[in-house]
Amino acid sequence: MSPRRILLLLALGAGLAGGPALAQVSVTQDTAAPAGEPGEAAAANAAEQARVPERIEIGLSTQAIGITSDFTGQALTIFGAIDNVDPLVHRQGRYDIFVIIEGPRSELVTRRKARVFGIWMNVESQSFDNTPQSYLIASTRLARDITSLDTLARLSLGIGQIRVQPHPDRKQAREVEAFTAALRRLKQDAGLYQEFPGGVQFISQSLFRAEVALPANVPLGQHRARAYLFRNGELVGQTQAPLRIAKAGFEFAVSDFARNQSLYYGLSSVLLALFIGWLGRIVFKKD
Repeated sequence: MSPRRILLLLALGAGLAGGPALAQVSVTQDTAAPAGEPGEAAAANAAEQARVPERIEIGLSTQAIGITSDFTGQALTIFGAIDNVDPLVHRQGRYDIFVIIEGPRSELVTRRKARVFGIWMNVESQSFDNTPQSYLIASTRLARDITSLDTLARLSLGIGQIRVQPHPDRKQAREVEAFTAALRRLKQDAGLYQEFPGGVQFISQSLFRAEVALPANVPLGQHRARAYLFRNGELVGQTQAPLRIAKAGFEFAVSDFARNQSLYYGLSSVLLALFIGWLGRIVFKKD
């Protein structure tokens, strides 16, 4: 006989004996007990669905960098924060971040030299369209340990994953892959394509900092700082910020004046030459 039937029989017997209280208690306990589990599961599911996804924000130590005649490179620091951090995921070390400083895009040309009649000369070239002039990437750890190769290629995360496309309107070389590899190698040798595994570090549960070294030959123009947030190998957030690199200092002021005010620059040069000549005559005049 089932437990429910036994309880019903006890309740009926109690009712006939003038004890409705027992019947009420027995029925109440029987009907209320199984209702708690679905309610708790529903509340847990609702809490999971209501969890706000993570967001990532970054800020640069400077928005503009001036290149002077004695510029030998500079360390650029990127600060960032993660909103709506999951403490459990953070304690397990399953948040990962990429920070990229990407230079202006332009057409780049790779040339191959060969000896022709005893003289080294360019014999073949390949043009690449819309290619970053510089590419510096820092990450919390090695890229292959963070996410899949397909995701790295899709987001261009890594020197080997930079999209390098031959120019559609230029003549194609016979070995495009070899020229593509040579382009990446030359950029790495020049310090313009660099990777910094471990260059991103968490300084608290939600704050992090990254540091990349800008080379002395960093290209001028508008750069982009991009950041990608991964959770368990899945992309959950991204953001970007601008960075401008331009010439500065007295040398740049003179060059800019000569380029934009050529007439006044010529007159100033003539007057300066006359003044220096007169001053030299006064200083070195013999008695």
